[in-house]
Amino acid sequence: MNLRCSVRAIVLDEDDRILLCRHTIPKPTGRVAVWAAPGGGIERGETPLAALRRELHEEVGLAVDSDPPHVWHQQVVAPGHAAGYDGVVNDYFLVRTLSFQPRGAMSDDKLAAENIDGFRWWKLQDIAHYRGSELFSPRDLATPLTALIADGAPARPVQLGL
Repeated sequence: MNLRCSVRAIVLDEDDRILLCRHTIPKPTGRVAVWAAPGGGIERGETPLAALRRELHEEVGLAVDSDPPHVWHQQVVAPGHAAGYDGVVNDYFLVRTLSFQPRGAMSDDKLAAENIDGFRWWKLQDIAHYRGSELFSPRDLATPLTALIADGAPARPVQLGL
C-alpha cells in the first residue's frame, strides 16, 4: 500500500485557539472546503520534525526551535484522499505559541496550488458547535482537541479516525 506520510501541527495560542488552514479541494461534484492543521508531506531523506519546521515556515510563517510533543497519529486508507496515493498517514505535533497573523514564505499562487485559500484561529466551542457545510480534519476534531487542551500532551500519540 502506498501511503503519503505527512506531519501536521496543532498550533495553540495563549487562549487555546487552534490555527487551521482552509483547503478548497476540487471534486467531480464541486469544491469541498476542509479546515486542517498546517503541515504536509515528508520529503525523501527528511525527518518528521524537519518536515514540520519546513511546513510551518512555508505555510504560516512560524519558526519552531524546540521538539514539540507527538500527540496524535492518523491513518486514512482511501484512494483519492491524497492524489497519487492509497491514503495518508498524519502525525500531529503540539506547538504552543502566542497568537500571530499567519503569513508564510509561500506566495499566494503556491498556496493556491496546494489548495490553501485561508487561515483562521478557531475557538474549541466554535468547532464543536459548527453546523456549516465545511469540514474539519479529522472530522471529529473537537473531541481529541478537548482532551488535548484539558490534559496536555499524552504519554503516547492518540490514534485518530477519519
